[in-house]
Amino acid sequence: MSTFDCTVRGPYSRARVAAFLDDTVVPMRLAVQTAGKFPVLLSLWFAREGDTLVAAVHRDAKIVRRLRDNPHCAFEVALNAPPYRGVRGQATVQLDAARGGEVLERLLQRYLGSLDSRLARWLLSRRSEELALVLEPVNIESWDYGDRMSDAVPPEATRH
Repeated sequence: MSTFDCTVRGPYSRARVAAFLDDTVVPMRLAVQTAGKFPVLLSLWFAREGDTLVAAVHRDAKIVRRLRDNPHCAFEVALNAPPYRGVRGQATVQLDAARGGEVLERLLQRYLGSLDSRLARWLLSRRSEELALVLEPVNIESWDYGDRMSDAVPPEATRH
């Protein structure tokens, strides 16, 4: 699987960026532009697919209209507990109606571990109404404050 055909800066190699994104199961923060010129930030489940990140949204979600108006976004995947580390960048987004249900199912497995819950069944009942968001990064930056914070964080806090 490829590991990003874009500018990558920070302490992580391309392979380490890919591994971080594969191993970190927290929502991705996505910033998109509104018609009022102020950005809006939202959290979405995501998965990495080669050089892209994918998410799923309902076709009527406001973000769909915003991305149709302007397909540029910023994203961040970061740990919320010390020592802080993560990956952020900018990307262009393609909306893919054909893959929405497939991506939704993959994300349910990744984040819930199963398709056997009321939430999963409800989301899957409308899978034909889902769109895949395919983020194609143009810049990626990593950061890792593990060394900087080594004497400030109790050892048990570094276990994830």
